[in-house]
Amino acid sequence: MLDEPTIGLHARDNQILLDALHSLSSKGNTLVVVEHDEDTIRRADHLIDIGPGAGVRGGRLVAEGRAADLEAAPDSATGRYLRHAMRHPLHARRPVVQDSAWLALKGAYLHNLKNVDVNVPLKRLVAVTGVSGSGKSTLARDVLLASVQRFVRHDFKAKKASSADAEIASSYEINSHGLVGCTALAGFGQIDRVLEVDQTPIGKTPRSCPATYIGFWDTVRRLFADTLEAKARGYGPGRFSFNTGEGRCPACEGQGVRTIEMSFLPDVKVPCEVCHGARFNPETLAVTWRGKNIGDVLRMEVDEAVEFFASMPAISHPLQLLKDVGLGYLTLGQPSPTLSGGEAQRIKLVTELSKVRDDVGRRGQKAPHTLYVLDEPTVGLHMQDVEKLIHVLHRLVNGGHSVVVIEHDLDLIADADWIIDLGPEGGDGGGRLVAAGTPEDVVRAGTHTGQALGKVLARG
Repeated sequence: MLDEPTIGLHARDNQILLDALHSLSSKGNTLVVVEHDEDTIRRADHLIDIGPGAGVRGGRLVAEGRAADLEAAPDSATGRYLRHAMRHPLHARRPVVQDSAWLALKGAYLHNLKNVDVNVPLKRLVAVTGVSGSGKSTLARDVLLASVQRFVRHDFKAKKASSADAEIASSYEINSHGLVGCTALAGFGQIDRVLEVDQTPIGKTPRSCPATYIGFWDTVRRLFADTLEAKARGYGPGRFSFNTGEGRCPACEGQGVRTIEMSFLPDVKVPCEVCHGARFNPETLAVTWRGKNIGDVLRMEVDEAVEFFASMPAISHPLQLLKDVGLGYLTLGQPSPTLSGGEAQRIKLVTELSKVRDDVGRRGQKAPHTLYVLDEPTVGLHMQDVEKLIHVLHRLVNGGHSVVVIEHDLDLIADADWIIDLGPEGGDGGGRLVAAGTPEDVVRAGTHTGQALGKVLARG
């Protein structure tokens, strides 16, 4: 039994792994592989496709057999993508020219990096690629992210704000002092904040949920507090909080579940027998808005809530973003510990996207320029979700931000504005910059990434 064995592997290394798996099966062994990788799917002897959707909308057998059988199944999302693979670019490439804004890193030497000089174009989608062990994470996270984080702080923000000339601001350079794993850093003056968006949980208790993490739950509470029934009862927004106050269920203290301690077995969580998972007491649940009480809202799926709150942009906007990233099946009150790493990462992206409003330019306000660094955000994602993720990352860039992804997924790489390709091999054989440019430039360079990428770009 193998659960997504291709995670973290370059396309070149995928083939080596698949050859090894076929060698095992040819010797009389049975292998069951849980996988999203297209090459693995096409080389399997038998496929079992579960769906048709995710969460409560999945859990059914929608197709089985060979790849052609999945392609013929009308309800199979996997079959649709096998039949009609993504064609790139999904978004027009943003030009990168000599006078573009750049983040320049010089002399990166940490771990296996060999005095690497690399320029990262700002306000672009940039993919850091290479075979496994080539130094991608070291360069992007341990050197670039760590170094920029140390200097994009209040002292430099103040210095930048005092300069009316953006060109002067972008020329600030730090040599040696305070840098991590490199000798110089230039161009960070145009960055206002730095954020790593990873797959760590968004919360460790059932009290945390998408609605509270993204931040629109406060607006929902005020909405209920403004109803005539709430005002007649003297309820304020605090009454509709399941974390504190008199409005939550006293038995489960607003968690919706109760924990039963077992002497010799793991603790068991069961729905609260008093509120039946609603998290609030009967008096609070008596207040309704458009026929729904606050407990009903928490149990709503995102897809349903988008329509329900259509007249409230402050609530419907983040809900629509959740739907756009493929999380329409989640409930607003889904406990954070039950979310997968990929779901948690996409919720973090939605939190950031909700700060990027389409009308920023019209209001005359400038959104702070953020540098986002993501380490293999496609891990655990189906091809359908990868396409949605690509659109989300482009929306961040369209909002005036810079996005750097460490990635092996060829569909995401093919849609990048710029690629930084490390190699040529892993370990001591890597740590060098072997190609930099557009996806087409990397294909022409003939690196391991370029060879694999050429087949993907040939689709469109």
